Amino acid sequence: MKHEPVSSVPARDMRKLLVLLCVSVPSFMLNLDANIVAVSLPSIARSLNADFASIEWVISAYTLTFASLVLPAGMLADRYGRKAVLLCGLSLFTLASFLCGAAPNVVVLNAARALQGLGAALQLSAALATLSHEFRGAERARAFAFWGSVIGIGITLGPIAGGLITQTLGWQWAFYINIPVGLAVIVGVIYAVRDSKDPHATGVDLPGSILFTAALFLLTLALISGNHEGWDSTRVLAEFAASAVLFVLFIVVEARQSRPMLDLSFFKRPTYIGANIAGLAYAGSLLTMLTYLPLYLQGGLGFEPQKAGLMMLPMAIPLFLVPRVVSKYLNHVWSGRALLTVGLCLVGFGMLWVGLTAYSFSYLSMMMGMLIAGIGAGFLNGETAKVSMTVIPPERAGMAAGVGGTIRFSGIVVGFAALGAILFAGVRSSLGALSSKTPGFDLAATTQRVVAGDLPGAAALNAGLQQDVQTSFAAGYQAVFLSASAVALLAAIATWLLVRADETAPIRGESVTLPVD
Repeated sequence: MKHEPVSSVPARDMRKLLVLLCVSVPSFMLNLDANIVAVSLPSIARSLNADFASIEWVISAYTLTFASLVLPAGMLADRYGRKAVLLCGLSLFTLASFLCGAAPNVVVLNAARALQGLGAALQLSAALATLSHEFRGAERARAFAFWGSVIGIGITLGPIAGGLITQTLGWQWAFYINIPVGLAVIVGVIYAVRDSKDPHATGVDLPGSILFTAALFLLTLALISGNHEGWDSTRVLAEFAASAVLFVLFIVVEARQSRPMLDLSFFKRPTYIGANIAGLAYAGSLLTMLTYLPLYLQGGLGFEPQKAGLMMLPMAIPLFLVPRVVSKYLNHVWSGRALLTVGLCLVGFGMLWVGLTAYSFSYLSMMMGMLIAGIGAGFLNGETAKVSMTVIPPERAGMAAGVGGTIRFSGIVVGFAALGAILFAGVRSSLGALSSKTPGFDLAATTQRVVAGDLPGAAALNAGLQQDVQTSFAAGYQAVFLSASAVALLAAIATWLLVRADETAPIRGESVTLPVD
């Protein structure tokens, strides 16, 4: 599609394009950062002498804080203004990125990652609320498609940039790279974004925020601790029980609020439930793979970080290209229900393909599965947010953005921890037979090394068992990939049954003038 020269584009459209860039680039930063870090994990572990549990927290400290706080952040954006919250989030994220890069040990790194997650929660909720407030009707569909494409760029560049930066400059620059981008976006937001808020917003829902954050933290802690302490551990069982109690208390508190942080009435709408199930499954089954697949490629196939990043392109490139195809060709033909269902099915079948080829240790064998899953992710990237927003009043955009962000990043943090538990169990089960027939075999130490991707180290502990070590690695990752496939396919069924075609009907009418194609 050809666009008019910039000088002939109306000032209103130029401002909206600038707004679109200012709210999309923060999302770009979040996804770029997550995927750069995923490729850098083995180098971080070696540099800071960290074990697999600590490496899990490099991801989980960020995503847990993000997921726990994005819902209250949406409430703050509605209450105090989306522009102010967006600027606050960008500032915190940029500062935390510096602290991550300068961290002398894994404890400081994880603390800085938690602060980074707080900044990310503030900026994402405010950015999505601004996007929903500024754009309506067909304009909104195109705006969310653009937003999805920008996220796709971040995901596409992440593995490549992460591998290149890690090998040439060091893993610290995976964080330092956020600083100039953050400063530039802060200037753009000050200049272009108009403030907006919910005129009916009341005070801050402090009890709800505390209960939700504590419940999600305990759930994730239990999932991570169970791998090392045992699932029948009193502490782990207590963490699960306390998490369940806190989630119930959270629902009770929200039901009694006059203007709740989480408006439960929206969950009476099947379309809203279905869209959030799709978002949760997308995060848990696909976005977690942007961490697990680089670990598999480095540990199982022996790729260096830069090459492992390049090998992620079949999955990453469709996240950039497919939202544009959906916006230009499919939004006018297919309903939101159809787009979400097809996307989840493609993710499910793609991960099934990858899982069935895990034992081959052949990149070419699994490449087609990665491509299929990536195409499915391209369908889902902007569509999950758009469909969930269609049944929410514009004045509650901050709350809706907070719920969407919470769903997505809860899916990542819980999915990452749960799949880590599945990986640990798969490896341990595969190695279990060796412990009874091999004198001096250290099952716990060998399992830890295999799960961390240190196959040479695991083989060194057990001379002559290199093939068994590789087999256990493949068994663990096959369980991870097949579990992700099952989640996506079950969610596809639920989405088709719950999302109403008439509420997510194809976008009809004339094209809008917003030059975002």
